[in-house]
Amino acid sequence: MKRIFLSFLGAMALANTSIAADRPNILFVLCDDIRWNALGCTGSPHVKTPNIDQLAAEGVNFRNTFCTTSLCSPSRASILSGLYAHTHGVTNNFTEYPEGFVSFPMSLQKSGYNTGYIGKWHMGEDNSEPRPGFDYFVTHKGQGKYFDTEFNINGAGDKLVPGYYTTVVTDMALDWLKTDHGGKPWCMMIGHKAPHSFYTPEPKYEHTFDDVRVPYPKTAFDLDDNPKWIKERLYTWHGIYGPLFEWRKKFPDDRPEAVKDFENMVHGYWGTILSVDDSMARLRKFLEETGQLDNTIIVFMGDNGLLEGEQGMVDKRTMHEPSIRIPLIVRYPGLTAASAPKSLESQVLTVDLAPSLLELCGAPVPEKLHGRSFVKLVQSGDPDWRKSWFYHYNYEKQFPYTPNVRGVRTDEWKYVHYPQGDGKPDRHMAELYNIKDDPEEMHNLIARPELAGKVAELQAELARVMATAGLTPENDTMPLDEGIKTELPDAKIR
Repeated sequence: MKRIFLSFLGAMALANTSIAADRPNILFVLCDDIRWNALGCTGSPHVKTPNIDQLAAEGVNFRNTFCTTSLCSPSRASILSGLYAHTHGVTNNFTEYPEGFVSFPMSLQKSGYNTGYIGKWHMGEDNSEPRPGFDYFVTHKGQGKYFDTEFNINGAGDKLVPGYYTTVVTDMALDWLKTDHGGKPWCMMIGHKAPHSFYTPEPKYEHTFDDVRVPYPKTAFDLDDNPKWIKERLYTWHGIYGPLFEWRKKFPDDRPEAVKDFENMVHGYWGTILSVDDSMARLRKFLEETGQLDNTIIVFMGDNGLLEGEQGMVDKRTMHEPSIRIPLIVRYPGLTAASAPKSLESQVLTVDLAPSLLELCGAPVPEKLHGRSFVKLVQSGDPDWRKSWFYHYNYEKQFPYTPNVRGVRTDEWKYVHYPQGDGKPDRHMAELYNIKDDPEEMHNLIARPELAGKVAELQAELARVMATAGLTPENDTMPLDEGIKTELPDAKIR
């Protein structure tokens, strides 16, 4: 029976790809809040991810990939569109992807692809209806839950689907992949909840890391040269002495022994990633059994990074490295045909995914994108590849723990600027880091007189790269920074 079933899947795969065998499929797996170093292949000594690691070993591990806004909805919109948030307009977690902007799935759909999206969408908190660009669409309102989420399956209405989130969306994705795609190439995007808070591993992984000690990182305490707002954040929803996404029941708590709550939180976070690795094994097995593996572009990435105690913070939003740096792995022999699988150190951004995938699929690339295709960079090197880029984040009244941020990162330096917003002058000390010599950002060099020239150089570069993307002091609008507050956010939007 197993041989008959596999033969059936193989025949179906041949039928699905017979019309456009030269056009690759896309399997795009998007994780939520996954740190760049939370995988075995990116440096974790504890989180074992053999299936994701295998993709990296066979493809391209983009080791310096960054989000242009470290917040779920803006980053997802940038991945889809190839545009910065100030252009596509999704600058917070409550805004829909705008109807007037093309996404790469829309372009693929128009060029003959069968497209599907299953899992966490997270643009528009109260909308679970199908979105443009997808022939099949399954999502839910808000954050979803690790167990028993209500999914709207292709517009049929919200229905509770029992089971663990990662397993459920993988089941649904495999069901869709097994359908007849009418001879078209396909693009399937899977939006995992993991490893977003509230971190809840599958029962089989609940105690995997019980024996691993996790102290607060050393940068959590050496804050004398940091802006004042970072110390103010310590006791809030996004600080290490706060509730830690409900892993700490009594808070704030700055006692040394309370680090155990922090440790438990990190263990939970790691545990959810193990289920994602299991999911990748199931998806790969299907592609192998149906003969589609080498004709499928497999993308594994995160929407933004996550702070785990660095500078005394949890969550994201800031421009510190753990917040903005994300894993990106692409396996596709058609991308690496001219070279061996590799790790790339060049700075790649979320806005680069849309033009890269469209080029690989032979689909039209929209004009005036902020991102650029990395195909040439991978295959032969690109001497004109970016050496700098800008980051921006807008203060949120719903999560008043991070100021407005505008900053520039080069291959070696980072300059972080905190404009108050609403036309008011700056209110926070800037930050300057030599990333090459100080990758953990231990030393804010902004007050060093001997580096005044470097600061001026980076300020000019920040203005230049922002202007290149159409963002100038005249049109750079942002909310008024009302300061760091200690109240907890509304439970409905956490």
